[in-house]
Amino acid sequence: MHSVRQFLDRKGRDVWSVRAEAPVFDVLKMMAEKNCGALVVLDESDQLAGVISERDYARKVALLRKTSINTPVSEIMTADVVTVTEGESLDHCLSLMSTHNIRHLPVVEGKKLVGVLGIGELVQHKMEEAKQKIVIKEQEVQQLTKYVSGSLAYR
Repeated sequence: MHSVRQFLDRKGRDVWSVRAEAPVFDVLKMMAEKNCGALVVLDESDQLAGVISERDYARKVALLRKTSINTPVSEIMTADVVTVTEGESLDHCLSLMSTHNIRHLPVVEGKKLVGVLGIGELVQHKMEEAKQKIVIKEQEVQQLTKYVSGSLAYR
């Protein structure tokens, strides 16, 4: 089981963020440039204020016929954000994401934002971890087969 800290140390801690007063249009451009589905929203003191996602845009701008140029992020962002700390396990993070139906999970230490986890990268990590376990099991089976057949000397 890996911790969030170990995962962030490997993947990096860069976070793309926007200000709460930014127009939604600018956020959409940034999401397109960064090829991401959500951005962290910071307040004027660089504290986590929320998360804005493509889902927020679709439900709170497009469907309500607002304009993305005139609507500030603060009007449509998700302000009640689920967060984790670096000491949490990745399994716990996946469970939270599933329970709360979210795809992005900010990582905080105290009031400081230290990273963001995405569901895609966590699922990919779990798949790689599972593949490694399969390879290890296959190697164990090969070693035991050689031992039982007598082609591996007893040590």
